[in-house]
Amino acid sequence: MSKTLIGQSYYLHFDPKLWQARQPYPPLGSLYAASFLREQGHDVAFFDSMLADSETQWADALDRYQPKYAIIFEDNFNYLSKMCLLRMRQAAFTMCDMAKQRQCTVIVCGADATDHAQKYLEHGADFVILGEGEITLGELVAHLKNATPEHLDEILGLAWKAEDSSLRRTAPRSVITDLDALPFPAWDLIDVEPYRRIWQERHGHFSINMVTTRGCPYHCNWCAKPIWGQRYNVRGPENVVDEMVWLKENFQPDHLWFADDILGLQPGWVQEFTSVVEERGARIPFKSLNRPDLLLVGDTVDALRRAGCKTVWMGAESGSQTILDAMDKGTTVEQIHEAAHRLKAAGIEVAFFLQFGYPGETRQDIKKTLKMVLDCDPDDIGISVSYPLPGTKFYERVKRQLSEKQNWQDSEDLAMLHKGPFTTAFYRKLHTVVHKEFRKHKFWKEIARTATQPGRLRTGHLRKLAAALYYTVTLPLDRRQLDRLQAQS
Repeated sequence: MSKTLIGQSYYLHFDPKLWQARQPYPPLGSLYAASFLREQGHDVAFFDSMLADSETQWADALDRYQPKYAIIFEDNFNYLSKMCLLRMRQAAFTMCDMAKQRQCTVIVCGADATDHAQKYLEHGADFVILGEGEITLGELVAHLKNATPEHLDEILGLAWKAEDSSLRRTAPRSVITDLDALPFPAWDLIDVEPYRRIWQERHGHFSINMVTTRGCPYHCNWCAKPIWGQRYNVRGPENVVDEMVWLKENFQPDHLWFADDILGLQPGWVQEFTSVVEERGARIPFKSLNRPDLLLVGDTVDALRRAGCKTVWMGAESGSQTILDAMDKGTTVEQIHEAAHRLKAAGIEVAFFLQFGYPGETRQDIKKTLKMVLDCDPDDIGISVSYPLPGTKFYERVKRQLSEKQNWQDSEDLAMLHKGPFTTAFYRKLHTVVHKEFRKHKFWKEIARTATQPGRLRTGHLRKLAAALYYTVTLPLDRRQLDRLQAQS
């Protein structure tokens, strides 16, 4: 038996696009919560839903551990959790119900629960933690065990249903500023071998995740920040490298994903981090998310290279300055071009996040974005459409346009939840067209390079030639269909 069972409701199997991609990462948020409770002396068991087939395995864990407290603590470092997908919300409701059937006290923490506490309380949760969760969770479990604090009203960042069924909320809790004081995630509670096997079989290497920060101070007006708001705190480089060394010694990853909203925002942090990595021989190839303007500061790109950076994902979003300004991005198209150039010159792969469908976007703006992609020649792209989430300036602008469906079912949904410039069908077809344009461009370019060196010809190049021919032949029809969908909008 274990008094406390911690899990989360993101199931990779429930997201067809991400399951097909086979890039699973352990749930950092839940692992931090587990290590925090253990440090306070609580007996903790763990349920990892990431690779589970269904909620039935949560029920099995409940029966095995027979916990008094069932805690669904979402991974707030996973952007998919922050998107509040409907399939994962339903999984959380099912997990709450399963725990209540076994007389557990049910506690939920996460972005969706923070935004929709009432919904979770109506579906079996006894308590919802609002915002950052560790300290509130610790105080709540202590209270439930008849320790301090004496009254629920004394616990900041908490919601629950009163005896008269009204929603009770306490004042928000300040975020943790000394991140180095937190214990490392409870890595020992994860069975890492299934992750390693999936990565090796699909990608030929094993990647694992870390975070160096919490939060983001920038004001992109579509970005939801229910956990940390505009606040931003950072771990010290020594503390980060300590965890890298531990992972290297115990899990031997080939690659890291720094899942921060922005890596290295604090001036000089990347350079100091690089020095510590070099001093301790802790270099592991990694990918990170970075802003183009920050990449242009001093020797940041070279420092990333020396630290082991393999890939940088940038929130490019649009090739239209008009749209970037409307989004309050605080970046320019020129900065995107220059950052991509510097990264490529340093031997670092470049990837762009692109966002279509922002209010006011025209077909000309879309063409500018495609031109930026082809001119900058990134190694990869990710495409989404503008997604209104509570708490954002964008949401307030379009909330009167929202229908009953206000979240995507899964990450491949791409539904226009507001009245966008064009229809959902248009943007789904645009997703196909932009990907085909991008891949055609990449493959023909690679084939041209290979043609000058026939000795390097491999089976993979023949596959890419076939794909390039397919995209070249099918794109005209896709473009005509896109034109028709524009006319129908």
